[in-house]
Amino acid sequence: MANPGHKLLFLLCALCSAAIAIAGQSYYDMLQVPKGASDEQIKRAYRKLALKYHPDKNPGNEEANKKFADINNAYEVLSDGEKRGIYDRYGEEGLKQHAASGGRGGGMGMNIQDIFESMFGGGGRGEEEEQIPKGDDVIVELDATLEDLYMGGSLKVWREKNVIKPAPGKRQCNCRNEVYHRQIGPGMFQQMTEQVCEQCQNIKYEREGYFLTVDIEKGMQDGQEVNFFEDGEPKIDGEAGDLKVCL
Repeated sequence: MANPGHKLLFLLCALCSAAIAIAGQSYYDMLQVPKGASDEQIKRAYRKLALKYHPDKNPGNEEANKKFADINNAYEVLSDGEKRGIYDRYGEEGLKQHAASGGRGGGMGMNIQDIFESMFGGGGRGEEEEQIPKGDDVIVELDATLEDLYMGGSLKVWREKNVIKPAPGKRQCNCRNEVYHRQIGPGMFQQMTEQVCEQCQNIKYEREGYFLTVDIEKGMQDGQEVNFFEDGEPKIDGEAGDLKVCL
């Protein structure tokens, strides 16, 4: 019969390992999404950050290059259902053990997730996903010639859209909860959520115009869409919709 003291020590070590894995910046923090983010939210966040920190846009910037590598690593895990499930339960150490075992499930001998959640108050994938409101998508028809589609190139289009601007006063808001980690013991952390505020700066919509550059790749088809993520109609306390340019 196994020594109860040894079993307890093993459980504590496993819990500490999982807690330490989330003590630093998590993959969700790297992509700036909540833990209950949907696949689409994760994809949007990754695309936005990848464009911002791409090495081509930041030549010689080591910090941006590291950020780019981090968000790619985070997206590789969070975009894969199996890897994400393991990461949510056991952190980065669990992913390493999973990879070392050739991706085989099981082998833990016990359900550490249940033990961890009973001590730290949940935090698994079973949580209800946070629904972030989204603005309307905007579809714009672009008159591209057959030569444009065949040869490729760029076209400039004048576009006007609503833009959110600050206004005097305060307003009732629906700010999303912030997630943070609170230390509750040596090497042990608890995930907490806290509402950011009850009131925000008042805002208003203003109409602004600008030239939009639409890049047409060689061989694109008539009716094909070029997407500009989060460049559609804005949404108060939410995400903007997408702009879809139809060729």
